[in-house]
Amino acid sequence: MRARLIWACAIGFALLAATTGGGVLYGWSALNQPLTIAEDGEWLEVEPGSSLGAISRELAARQIVEHPGVLRYFGRLRGDATRIHAGEYRLMPGLTSRGLLDQLVAGQVYLHQIAVIEGWRFEELRRALRAHPAVIPSALESDEVMEALGAPGVHPEGQFAPDTYSFARGTPELEILEQAHRALQDQLAMVWSQRSPVVAVETPYEALILASIIEKETALTTERRQISGVFSRRLQRGMRLQTDPTVIYGLGADFDGNLRRADLDRDTPYNTYTRRGLPPTPIALAGSDALRAAVDPDESLALYFVATGLADGSHTFSATLEEHNQAVAAYLRRLRTRDSQ
Repeated sequence: MRARLIWACAIGFALLAATTGGGVLYGWSALNQPLTIAEDGEWLEVEPGSSLGAISRELAARQIVEHPGVLRYFGRLRGDATRIHAGEYRLMPGLTSRGLLDQLVAGQVYLHQIAVIEGWRFEELRRALRAHPAVIPSALESDEVMEALGAPGVHPEGQFAPDTYSFARGTPELEILEQAHRALQDQLAMVWSQRSPVVAVETPYEALILASIIEKETALTTERRQISGVFSRRLQRGMRLQTDPTVIYGLGADFDGNLRRADLDRDTPYNTYTRRGLPPTPIALAGSDALRAAVDPDESLALYFVATGLADGSHTFSATLEEHNQAVAAYLRRLRTRDSQ
C-alpha cells in the first residue's frame, strides 16, 4: 500500500513537473524542505471547515510555505485534504510540509496550561480560569457548577484537585472544572482506602475538610502529619481546633489581612475557637500531601503548635499547655527582635 502511494506520488509529481518546468524530484524535495518558521515558532489558527487550499494559501502569503501547490496536491493525493482538524497549531522550526499535513490531520493542536494551586479558594480557581485567554468562561453560579458536575447540593469549596491542566483553545471552563473535580474524587477515594486506624475523621468528606485546614496551616511537607496529629487528637478529646485559617475563611470579605482578638471571638460556622469539631466545609483546595496527612496523622503526644517565626515557616509542637506557652513566648520574642532591627 505504501509502495503504491509513493509510486502515485512520483507519477503525480512528474505530471506537476511537466507544468512547472521542474523535475520529478521537485515535488518530493519541496515536501521535505523545512518551512520558513521563526525561531520561537509560528501560530496557525484553523477555523472549522477550512480547506487545505485556504491553509496553504495563507501560509504562502505569510512566507512560511514556499510551494503551496505541492502541499495541496500531496494532500489530495493522500486523501487528507478533507481530513483537516480545526484548532490552534504551533508550528516549530524544522517542520516540513509533510509534517505540517500530518499535524493537521492528526489534530495535534497546541495545548495551553493552567496551574491550579494548593490552598486556592474556589473563587480564586474560577477567577484564574476566567482570566485565561484560551478558556470559554461559564455563566453558571457556584451551586449551579456543582449541579452541572453531578454533585447537586455539594459546596464547591475544596472539590477540585490542584494540578497543572492542559487543554486546547476554546475549551469550556466547566470541562476543566469537571476534570479537576474527577481527579479530586479519585485522589480522595484512594487515600481514604489507605487511612490509618487512628484517624479521627469518620468520612471521606471530613478527611477533605481536615486536609484543607492542614494545607492552609503549613507549606512544609515534613510538618503535615504532625499538624494532622494535633488536630486528630484534639477532635478525639473534644477540644476545639482553634485554627486561624478557618476563622479567616468565616470572616470572608470582612477579613482585612489582620486577625484580631475580636475576630477570634466572633462566632461563625467556621470559627473553631468558638465551636467544637470541624467546620462545615473545606476552606481551600487541598493537595495530595495534605490529603494523605489527613488520613495518616502522626502518633506523638502534641496537642498544640505555634509558628517559630523563622524564615522557613516552621512550627513548634508541644504536648502540654505549659510547653506551648513557652513556645508562644519564644515566638513573640523573635518577632520583637526582628521588628527592632
